[in-house]
Amino acid sequence: MKNIAKIVEEKLSGIIDEMGYNLYEVEFVKKQNGMNLTLFIQNKNGQVTLQDCEKVHRAVDPILDEINPTDDEPYYLNVSSIGLDKPLTSSKDFERCLNEMIEIKFFVPQENNKKILIARLKSYDSNNLYVEENGNEKTIPLKDIAVCKLHIEF
Repeated sequence: MKNIAKIVEEKLSGIIDEMGYNLYEVEFVKKQNGMNLTLFIQNKNGQVTLQDCEKVHRAVDPILDEINPTDDEPYYLNVSSIGLDKPLTSSKDFERCLNEMIEIKFFVPQENNKKILIARLKSYDSNNLYVEENGNEKTIPLKDIAVCKLHIEF
């Protein structure tokens, strides 16, 4: 089976880039209502608004009809911002959040019986996150992390 998300990303990323957005991720998954093709975008100039999502949706819909990535299988097209609560799972996610405060939830409690760590992401590699918490640098093995997200303060 062909990788629909990859095909869509290759065909649309340049077009979306010319519109002033980055195509951050493409997801093609089955949900309760059927197959969903979701384009996650970033605005190069700030926050993504509902109007931005509508603008991109209108621009890419006819192109998707033309390239027909699903070979006429029905799907729902969604255009969305990345979202502040999106789990950080890839190098692309970590790169986007460098020098930001992140929240790490561990599978098992760590030092001082803590299961959650809030720290600044300094760098990463294929095995570890390197963070700073209260002036202390720490190495966090990715294998120990249950969930990692951008930390949001209210």
